Amino acid sequence: MSSRRALLILLNLLLPLTVTAQQSAPPTNTQSDPDTQTPVQTPPPTATTPTPTASAQPATQPDAAPYTVHVTTRLVVLDMVVVNKKGEVIHDLKRENFHVQEEGTPQTIEHFEASGAHSVPADAKIESTADLDRLAPRAPVDIILLDEFNTRFEDMAFARYSLKKFLEKQPDILPAPTMLIAVDLQDFKVLRDYTRNKNEILNALDHHFVKYPWQAHNNSWVSERYATAFTTLRRVAEAVMGHPGHKNMIWIGRGFPAINWSGIPIDSHNRVQNAVQNCVNLLRDARVTLYTIDPAGVQVNPGDWGTSDPFGGNYEFNRLAKATGGRTLYGRNDVDREITTAVQDGSSFYTLAYRPTESTPDLNKFRHISVTVDRPDLTVITRPGYYLRMKPGVVNPEKPSQRLVSDLNAADSSNMAYDGVRFTVERSASEPEHFIVHVDGHSLVWTAATESEPRRSEIVLIGSTFDKKDKELSREARMIRSNAPASSPATGRILINLKLPFELKVPPHAVRARFTVRVSATSRIGTFDIDLTKPVETPATPAASTSPAQPSGSANQ
Repeated sequence: MSSRRALLILLNLLLPLTVTAQQSAPPTNTQSDPDTQTPVQTPPPTATTPTPTASAQPATQPDAAPYTVHVTTRLVVLDMVVVNKKGEVIHDLKRENFHVQEEGTPQTIEHFEASGAHSVPADAKIESTADLDRLAPRAPVDIILLDEFNTRFEDMAFARYSLKKFLEKQPDILPAPTMLIAVDLQDFKVLRDYTRNKNEILNALDHHFVKYPWQAHNNSWVSERYATAFTTLRRVAEAVMGHPGHKNMIWIGRGFPAINWSGIPIDSHNRVQNAVQNCVNLLRDARVTLYTIDPAGVQVNPGDWGTSDPFGGNYEFNRLAKATGGRTLYGRNDVDREITTAVQDGSSFYTLAYRPTESTPDLNKFRHISVTVDRPDLTVITRPGYYLRMKPGVVNPEKPSQRLVSDLNAADSSNMAYDGVRFTVERSASEPEHFIVHVDGHSLVWTAATESEPRRSEIVLIGSTFDKKDKELSREARMIRSNAPASSPATGRILINLKLPFELKVPPHAVRARFTVRVSATSRIGTFDIDLTKPVETPATPAASTSPAQPSGSANQ
């Protein structure tokens, strides 16, 4: 297949990821002060969203919503590893040892955390994402991903052997909660949710049977493999967004196939560049550092880093790793040692934060960051900078964008737990198809009140049922806009929990129901699973709820 034809297919596949500035999420790698949060100024129309499907057509681009950039509240957070000339990690540095510059201007460090500041309590038994968020919400974690769509079969076998070799050397209780994921062109599978039990990870690996990746040997599938890498990165970042701790993502596999970009039109380059930047910014917002390990063994350097931009005009997977502050490990036959290096980095990072001094930044310019320490023999490994981004665009409920459909379908059909939105679901014992969804007010964002409109919060709510083979049996999706009580202040933070009735058809063969909530103002997604084969339990209480208030009147659906 020619590079030009492959690119055309790639652009179509990346369309859900390729967005304009008005559709992007809040400024990347920054945290806004909640008390000065910019509310959504243009509420979307009230309507019922059709059930998203993979074949949905792209929506007409909505008018750009007004936005305001509060540079005084922009907080840049950096996770970094410091190594000496031998590559050994250094743990004993203090705040005063670090110096930060953005665009050549020195910055004042406002927050600093030493290496290993958030280790998991020794007695914490973590067997799931819910356990992690409850028992160790700021703990660093490892996410090991097996790339089975861009890696040759013989290299995949060596990767599994190396991973087992690494695990067998570890203590029975792993220092960091670890998740194991396998991805091919057809399936995205969480083989084991977060656990510290080494044997659980080994058991999941032993029971995972790999398909022969014939597409990796066929140039006709280059674009699909390329797009799968992007969507996988986005999928993981969106799922782990709700865990504030650092995530070390160890990608074992090739990552990207080769595409010859010479002679490609500049507008096509721009569309792919937009998708790349959006993907990297999402990883950074989720505090995901990407480590790529090529299991092919000894080989030549796959590419040098870019200079002015982290992508350097090209999109090899090693550049994505550098852009997130990670490393690319390759050219060695002891892949288990490379996995060890990635895991050690994940437990040895420092964290610092600063507020940029520039008052009028260029929203389209890459912001270069330089971090040094006052010991010349040491090197700081962190991301080279960031792009500013706008807030999420207005959701069109009549014609949802392909990106929105793609993200919601990924969360709805996945077995990975998404914790970006906190909510629980009750099932009625007397009416099996009646559910109550409790959304925690901490996850919601409310518009400012106007002379004609009350304060509102908007979410997309999806409910689906599955059989024992994880085949989807039924689905119901709604756009819900809830009004705040009339007594609420017109602006500023308010904390209101939502209690939403939801009817979902439960076919006779259904064994599991998954509910997905996406908050339109933040793009964050959460999921909640119910085992339909178990008796109905005592109604759940929304986690960390501090306000019993409910929106006045019924929600608009």
